Amino acid sequence: MEFEHVLVAGAGQMGGGIAQVVAASGRRVSLYDELPGAVERARGTMERSLAKLAEKGGPDPSEVLGRISAVDGLVAADLLVEAVVEDADAKKALFRRADEIFPAHAILASNTSSIPITSLAAVTSRPERVIGMHFFNPVPVLKLVEVIRAVQTSDETAAAIVGLARDLGKTPAEANDYPGFVSNRILMPFVNEAAYAVLEGVAEAEAIDTIATLGFAHPMGPLALADLIGLDTCVAIMEVLHEGLGDQKYAPCPLLRQYVAAGRLGRKSGKGFYEYA
Repeated sequence: MEFEHVLVAGAGQMGGGIAQVVAASGRRVSLYDELPGAVERARGTMERSLAKLAEKGGPDPSEVLGRISAVDGLVAADLLVEAVVEDADAKKALFRRADEIFPAHAILASNTSSIPITSLAAVTSRPERVIGMHFFNPVPVLKLVEVIRAVQTSDETAAAIVGLARDLGKTPAEANDYPGFVSNRILMPFVNEAAYAVLEGVAEAEAIDTIATLGFAHPMGPLALADLIGLDTCVAIMEVLHEGLGDQKYAPCPLLRQYVAAGRLGRKSGKGFYEYA
């Protein structure tokens, strides 16, 4: 499939980045978000991102942005990439609506970090054409796309999405549908243990992240990364892991829950483990 027209549902950090890379590949993109002003904010972020990439020989910003149109609701396309809030009920509701609107050949993909793709496929009449397409933040920069097959996903659908990921300049890595897939099953316990180290007074956040960046050669420490992802998103992912795998080691650290309750969500709220301008 060529996926000439893609609908991206959700214009937050991830959805805006996905819309940008899809449009940069020459495809037409419809961008939808039910929150007032979300698409406009996403366009502003894309403008800044594209301007930086253009300085390094990237695509013409006006051409990329010209392929992205704001829409007031779901519209039929060749591919849905869902990037709404990390909530199973919200995602299922969107997949049900898209299933009714999209043509029979269309594929419905989710950018979820942890919610089972099989459960999303089950609410549609095309479960064989439902798949996970998990991008990483910042989407225009990071190369990985985790491609997650539901129990029902067909070989044809998986091959089409792997091909699309490569066409977007990404490197696809396939995984089966288990809680947290591969990336977050490994990452979230790392973030959680770092939060426990802060809670128990082992070290300050800066020291923990310095040890990770200089000692492990990680580009970013686990606590700075948690702030970038969003502490509320981290807690939501850990809850899926805890429930799905039944192991106490995946239960969110109390400090993470406390920060989320206080509105300290990371970069998007201006304060998490660190403060941001």
